[in-house]
Amino acid sequence: MNSDSGHPASLVVRGLSFARNDTPVFGPLDFIVGRGEALLVQGGNGAGKTTLLRVLAGLLRADTGDATFDDHAHAPAYLGHLPAFKADLSSLENLRFLCGLHGTRGSPLDEALAIVGLSGYEDALARQLSAGQKKRLSLARLWLSPAQLWLLDEPYANLDLEGIELVNRMVRAHLDGGGAALVTTHGAYAAPPVRTRLLELRRPLP
Repeated sequence: MNSDSGHPASLVVRGLSFARNDTPVFGPLDFIVGRGEALLVQGGNGAGKTTLLRVLAGLLRADTGDATFDDHAHAPAYLGHLPAFKADLSSLENLRFLCGLHGTRGSPLDEALAIVGLSGYEDALARQLSAGQKKRLSLARLWLSPAQLWLLDEPYANLDLEGIELVNRMVRAHLDGGGAALVTTHGAYAAPPVRTRLLELRRPLP
């Protein structure tokens, strides 16, 4: 199946909805994300942006509908609000552990750290890193992921202007390589400068 842009679909969502304690959070939703495309997910607090990405990442179960991924070999790569690191492992050890769990595209780990600006922090324990450095370490893991689809929940949080440009370069390179991305954001000012479509979420009526 092709997306609206004519590109092969990386993700097809049909009738997807989620409720918490019988209270609707989002949906039902229908959308397609094509390869080489970013879908910008916007909405106010409580509109379900984070919940949608967690459902697509397999961390929550949808109430209705389904999501079909073109990449059957790899689950989507999810960048959430909280860093999924072991506090007493070093940056390099954390990357090695996560790549062992979820796979890698084969790039050297120290090269990924250099790309995100963490050269010299290979042996620093995760608990010693600042919030911005932890986000950069999460970006290094994202860069190493073999997944075709990236799920990015507020990827610009805790980053300075240089970090924001880093996210933009990574997303651009991923899309240029045939990948796809869903990016949640509170405002259009924080959006990658790539070909995007907009999905506006509003809390459904009960």
